[in-house]
Amino acid sequence: MAKNDSFFNEIYGTYFNVVSSILRQAQEKHLTKDSLELLVREQAFADSCLTIPKALQDGSWPLLQKDMTTPLMPLTTLQRRWLKSLLTDKRIQLFDVECSGLENVEPLFSEEQFVYFDRYSDGDNYDDPQYKQHFRLLLQAITEKRMVEISFISGKNESVEKEYLPLQLEYSAKDDKFRLKAVCERHLHYVNVGRIKSCKMLEQTGEEACMLLEPERCAVTVLLTDERNALERAMLHFSHLEKITERLDEKHYRLQLMYNKSDETEMVIRVLSFGPLLRVQEPAGFIELLRHRLRKQLALRAKE
Repeated sequence: MAKNDSFFNEIYGTYFNVVSSILRQAQEKHLTKDSLELLVREQAFADSCLTIPKALQDGSWPLLQKDMTTPLMPLTTLQRRWLKSLLTDKRIQLFDVECSGLENVEPLFSEEQFVYFDRYSDGDNYDDPQYKQHFRLLLQAITEKRMVEISFISGKNESVEKEYLPLQLEYSAKDDKFRLKAVCERHLHYVNVGRIKSCKMLEQTGEEACMLLEPERCAVTVLLTDERNALERAMLHFSHLEKITERLDEKHYRLQLMYNKSDETEMVIRVLSFGPLLRVQEPAGFIELLRHRLRKQLALRAKE
């Protein structure tokens, strides 16, 4: 075990709490050797007086300086307001996070202050108690590698009920929706969390129920023209993908995006959303998929 591992191990929660009190005094420049030992005697175990003061003063735990101050700086008011804004976001709240210590802090900004011009308006309803229940049950299933039985409405408006092994929850910034990546009958499937009608945890684990086949990996190479903040938008848009980015000049970049074959239709839609700012160089098969999609859109417009 490394020298500092014991301090961060969950079974040493008392160590964490007493050192937290010590650092608060150090930040206020009120800490002395005597007050350090007093805090340890009052808040920790009897034998802690032999370990905590020594570890803090000889540098084993590099949290205190020789003058009994700490290099750790307290959060500024601006930082606390920014943190409060993040933690009160409805999407982050799905993970059941706590805002303890920030109760009286005013958020720096709110969701209502943002106007999204490049995002669909039919995002998931994060206030729905049933949605929250399904989301947290899926999180638990992912952590425990447990199977779940899910009933949902498919994109074709068909009712589906199957058993899945949840792998990941993915968020789409463009759609403002979460979807579940899961295994069913040894194949990868994706289920929009907002379409789930019921979700039940099963006793069996995923190892006992099914085996995941390696997904077919694909790559597409695109040439990006950095106008209208296209580079930053592309980095956000494809943040969940493995990628290689090469700068060609001040305005042009080459991106190689890796994705699963099962996501190919979504990749076509995402690439098309950038219009002329993103031009596909290869492979030829992906270029043909783009052409086919555009022909379908033109045909639909012609019928209007």
